[in-house]
Amino acid sequence: MRQCFKLLLALLLMGAAPVTAKPVRILALGTSLTQGYGLPPGTEFTVQLQAALKAGGVDAVVENAGVSGDTSAGGLSRLDWSLASHPDAAIIELGSNDMLRGTPPAETEKNLRAILTRLQKEHVAVLLTGMRAQRNLGPDYVRQFDAIYPKLAKDYKVTFYPFMLDGVALNPKLNQADGMHPNPAGVKVLVARILPFVKKTLAGVKP
Repeated sequence: MRQCFKLLLALLLMGAAPVTAKPVRILALGTSLTQGYGLPPGTEFTVQLQAALKAGGVDAVVENAGVSGDTSAGGLSRLDWSLASHPDAAIIELGSNDMLRGTPPAETEKNLRAILTRLQKEHVAVLLTGMRAQRNLGPDYVRQFDAIYPKLAKDYKVTFYPFMLDGVALNPKLNQADGMHPNPAGVKVLVARILPFVKKTLAGVKP
């Protein structure tokens, strides 16, 4: 009787469908830098990041939730819609347009805090990318704005990438004609530099 049971169990196991792990879903919530302003299709930040992750053995889907010209307030207002796909992790790239518009840093910080609070409530792992104020805005504004991101990263204990445009800003060879938006080669540099931080963020994602 026992042998028959073992045989039946073996047959059932052999016929069982293999369990396939779902790819990790990453929400990229940001501005034109995330959206891919001025870039040929297939060279956007999210596309290149997804390819780099897969090349490194990480099965991931990177969702492009970037909107050109968006502010921290705009990102907050569309957060519910952005979370409809139930992401496992999120890259937050917001605040640069606030700075360009001269939005008070306290307002930007308030919006980003609301976004981070909601993401943590939904158990979404977060990578917060920093931005730096243009130096012609005055020392007080620069000091207050630049301090937003490290402060939030510390308060919320999230992975922090200090400067989204690291290695690309002010380099004509890596930017489009406007001098503000990366070209495909610039995006490649962005992805290479941020990739270790993305992987660190994903290490905290529960299967």
